[in-house]
Amino acid sequence: IKTGLVLLGAKILFEKIITIGTAGIFVAWVVTPTVWLVTYWFGQKVLKMQSKRLNATICSDMSVCGVSAAIAAASACKAKKEELTLAVGLSMVFTSIMMLVMPITIKAFIPVDKQLILGGAWMGGTIDATGAVVAAGAFLGDKAMYVAATIKMIQNVLIGVIAFFIAVYFTTKVEVEETGHKVGALEVWFRFPKFVLGFIAASIIFSAFYSIFNAQVSGLGNAMIDQGIVKGMGDLFRTWFFSLSFVSIGLSTNFKELKEEIKGGKPFILYICGQSFNLCLTLVMAYIMFYVVFPELTATI
Repeated sequence: IKTGLVLLGAKILFEKIITIGTAGIFVAWVVTPTVWLVTYWFGQKVLKMQSKRLNATICSDMSVCGVSAAIAAASACKAKKEELTLAVGLSMVFTSIMMLVMPITIKAFIPVDKQLILGGAWMGGTIDATGAVVAAGAFLGDKAMYVAATIKMIQNVLIGVIAFFIAVYFTTKVEVEETGHKVGALEVWFRFPKFVLGFIAASIIFSAFYSIFNAQVSGLGNAMIDQGIVKGMGDLFRTWFFSLSFVSIGLSTNFKELKEEIKGGKPFILYICGQSFNLCLTLVMAYIMFYVVFPELTATI
């Protein structure tokens, strides 16, 4: 899974992110941490979830980008394999539903002139998996697919940020409360998932090549990097690595322990309530940013 996530970083091309501009960055980088914090608070204070690690993993899964974020978060807080399996399972089920339902909802209730950009931004900020985001966007059209995929790319950048703060929170607060022993700052570094650094490095390297090729010949970067190496090899190997990792997670999962985690249905309630809040906040924020604050962007995308 770590190798697969590093390959995912190669898809995050800064030049594409810039085309969406401040509006897309605001939608992804303000809504996502807000949803994470509110959902985590809801799980602890309202649902009274016993496992803070399960709570944090589901919050990351639902608010950032599904399985990738769940694995990074689980690594940062040392969640049990069963807790990670549950979070991944919830993500897959709801992603499959949202991928089909959201395009239909957008066509039914959002005005035609706003469906492509507003609908694309809404799906990009809420559907968990990048592949599902692209597929859902394609139902509406190429522009919606582009906006949705780019918003999701911007959101994916937060994998490392969220993992870092989870590592800090659990090492300096949660585990101190559990054990009564303080830990040094170096423990945060040990806990931090190192593959996130590879994720960032891949993004920087491939973004640089993308810009260099485009500077030589217009469209060459897209042909060589985005539709060439990344599309042809990166996507293929990432899919295989992810598939192998999911099989491995399944083989090492204790379903008796998993049964204890889902007792009372609290993880399901947490995911449904958190995703509902995410859907509402993302739609409102996308409308404000693209049609009130930066309306000129809709003509250039």
